[in-house]
Amino acid sequence: MARFDGTESYIATEDLRVAVNAAVALERPLLVKGEPGTGKTILAHEIAKALGKDLIAWHIKSTTKAQQGLYEYDAVTRLRDGQLGDPKVADIGNYIVQGKLWQAFTADVAPVLLIDEIDKADIEFPNDLLLELDRMEFYVYETRETVKAKHRPVVIITSNNEKELPDAFLRRCFFHYIRFPDRDTMTKIVDVHYPGLQKALLREALTVFYDVREVPGLKKKPSTSELLDWIKLLMVEDVSPETLRQRDPAKLIPPLHGALLKNEQDVHLFERLAFLNRRERG
Repeated sequence: MARFDGTESYIATEDLRVAVNAAVALERPLLVKGEPGTGKTILAHEIAKALGKDLIAWHIKSTTKAQQGLYEYDAVTRLRDGQLGDPKVADIGNYIVQGKLWQAFTADVAPVLLIDEIDKADIEFPNDLLLELDRMEFYVYETRETVKAKHRPVVIITSNNEKELPDAFLRRCFFHYIRFPDRDTMTKIVDVHYPGLQKALLREALTVFYDVREVPGLKKKPSTSELLDWIKLLMVEDVSPETLRQRDPAKLIPPLHGALLKNEQDVHLFERLAFLNRRERG
């Protein structure tokens, strides 16, 4: 069986590679947690690419119900068609809308099934999927048929830790927490996206970036994706490594900070720190 070792566009740490391959070998869902921006969702895309499989993505919202992943019965359309005398109303199967799990179960080749941000849904949502993910089958009451998986899909489940997941659900998953990339790993990630980037600029940009993340009281720490956006802006605006290195301590806030700081509280925090710094120096 093909193994996941990362891809040209996705730098996977050794422990992440081990986790993915272990989940595939055990035929258990891989539950991936980590702060926003650490590449949890894109991981599923890269696993599909690396293993040569199709990706079926189910993005969860606060209103999503587990039943929608199996199927939905469109009773409203059937009622309307019945009033119009449409002959297809005789077959209730015409009004069964397949969900993402149904699509994954009936695929001719085992796909990668992404259940993205499972913690956004109701607390009962994970438990409502336990049986189907365990047995790889479910029953359609309207048509009295059982849908069984032709092949067991590779299931990737992401969570931002917004709420605790039930123990019964956790027991059935292989778990991995994506730690925020250290400086060496982040250097490799940036190299993938901007291979021609000036080394001095990258070095200074990473220093500023990690300094920003370490500021006490920051409401939202900048993520990998925000670092990549910021570096792109630094290149477009031709900001020099010297400019980043010689930042005025009285200002503190980095150039083009709108790519890194995403709310007014954090901008105000830097402004207050700069004010205090100026007062101490004065």
